[in-house]
Amino acid sequence: MKQVLTIVVKLQPTLEQVAFLEATLQAFADACNYVNENTDPKLTNKIAIQSLVYQTIKEKFNLVANMAVRACARVAANRKVAKHKGKPIKGFAPSSMDCDKDLFRFREQDWTISLATIHGRERIELKAGNYQRGKLKGRNPTSAQLCRHGDGHYYLHIQIKNLAPEPTDTKKTLGIDLGRRDIAVTSVGQKWDGTDIQQVRDKFSQVRASLQNKAPKGTRTTRRRCREILKRLSGREKRYQQWLNHNISKSVVKRAVELSASIAIEDLTGIRERTNQQPRSKTERRRSNSWAFYQLRMFIEYKSRSAGVQVIPIPPAYTSQMCNNCLHIHPVKGKSYRSGKIFKCGHCGWCGDADFNGANNIALVGLSINQPGGTGLSCKLNRTQRYVQLNLFDDFRATENSGFSR
Repeated sequence: MKQVLTIVVKLQPTLEQVAFLEATLQAFADACNYVNENTDPKLTNKIAIQSLVYQTIKEKFNLVANMAVRACARVAANRKVAKHKGKPIKGFAPSSMDCDKDLFRFREQDWTISLATIHGRERIELKAGNYQRGKLKGRNPTSAQLCRHGDGHYYLHIQIKNLAPEPTDTKKTLGIDLGRRDIAVTSVGQKWDGTDIQQVRDKFSQVRASLQNKAPKGTRTTRRRCREILKRLSGREKRYQQWLNHNISKSVVKRAVELSASIAIEDLTGIRERTNQQPRSKTERRRSNSWAFYQLRMFIEYKSRSAGVQVIPIPPAYTSQMCNNCLHIHPVKGKSYRSGKIFKCGHCGWCGDADFNGANNIALVGLSINQPGGTGLSCKLNRTQRYVQLNLFDDFRATENSGFSR
């Protein structure tokens, strides 16, 4: 199984090369807009689109052959995504261009790239760190994307393909419960507190609100200074969140490898839409909508694929209402099963951390999906509870078969 890893490397072009890159990105974007406006919007096959406008955009926008091909392919890909989301394509901005093996060449000897532009081929120096150098050493990448980021600098997103190991069969499953108070809690007791990231988010939100309130007011110097600070702070919160999720995902996958276990994780798709329908304060809504649970899941999945660990997405239904000790589903009339962070079973008396209880339930369901011959779910009390457990298991399997991949 192949895995694609994207390595982002900063370019160090000269002033003349910057002008060439700007002109190339603008021509590529104009070509994409022309293709989108002058072909049938329902047409999503890149070969069919290319047969209609290839020669036209090549001559009209002074593109080399492969740029014209990449422009047609981008329009086709964006139309497929827009069709899936049910939204139209608004337009293409001059911020990126797809490159194949004929449009760019990576040279490890002097850490430069040879990049095709509308003014000819340019050799540009790469500003690569130790991580990028380690990943690109001895590689001959054949695809990349030239991008201009929000900071105004140019970067090359280089895709390298690795042969990922096949997931190993295992009889163990590591469950992960996701949340905001505790970002992640595993079924073996690891947890990552979410207090720090919430404080960072609240701080950045207050600073942005204050600066945005002052920006249209005051003297010219005050307005300029506010805009400069906002620009300087842009992206800091996002980078901190990425750094935190990378560390958490790395620790989770490392622990799964040590235990020779697969990973079962909550699939929280659509949770924002569901929670936003509930009445909440503005602050609580902002905190919930900035919760980067999907990013953490993606980091865990791609790191697990590299390590040969299987990841099983689990529907979150009942995982916080079921006791991991006796499998009794709460709430029970007249008995409270959860108070804050504490879960107390009114059936068997088990008491402990609610997120740890949920992580263990996720691990049990993940094991049942991973090994349907021996589910790992067992009743410790009575046959009635066994009946409830089997119904729960059937609900999970039906949900999995209707849209969740193994």
